[in-house]
Amino acid sequence: MSYIQTTNVAPMTEEVILEGCLRNDPNAQRELYNQYSPKMLAVCYRYAHNREDAEDMLQEGFIKVFLQLRTFENRGSFEGWIRKIIVHTCINILKKNKKFNESVDLIHASSIQIREESVPAVVQVKQIVESIRSLPIGYRTVLNLFAIEGYSHREISQLLDIEESTSRSQFTRAKSMLEDLLIKKNILQPKQKTDWLQAVGQQ
Repeated sequence: MSYIQTTNVAPMTEEVILEGCLRNDPNAQRELYNQYSPKMLAVCYRYAHNREDAEDMLQEGFIKVFLQLRTFENRGSFEGWIRKIIVHTCINILKKNKKFNESVDLIHASSIQIREESVPAVVQVKQIVESIRSLPIGYRTVLNLFAIEGYSHREISQLLDIEESTSRSQFTRAKSMLEDLLIKKNILQPKQKTDWLQAVGQQ
């Protein structure tokens, strides 16, 4: 696909890009991809098993972005609109092969004391993402959707075809498992409070 190729052209404004894409202008399509694909690849990477899978998710997601451009109504962030399509694409791909209703020790999960630690430096976000990807698929997907993308547990239950209580339980367990991993790696320091997961979503 021609819009996947990179080129050294002067940046276009969002309005010019949109207008060009609606006219099926290859330069505008290429510019849209070049501007937004790096951040969207980072989103895909948090859901994927490996980089190759993330790139496949990205390509399929951008095909949908181009096909659905006429539905964008300039309400809210264009990047946010793209990100929503990418996230839904990731979820749909995962749902083809996996089940998200993984077994969860509900008694153990309900008794976990959630800790809020701090990330000493943004450079460690990469290590956090790698740790997220080491979680079981159900855990990491719920964690990504709730803590980073901002979906409610009700919305997650509908996206993944699971019970709302399951979404809550998986998030609780996932966050605890992730914090334990990060403390062992000396990325987080106990007893310091901050919304460290938000730093991951901003990358």
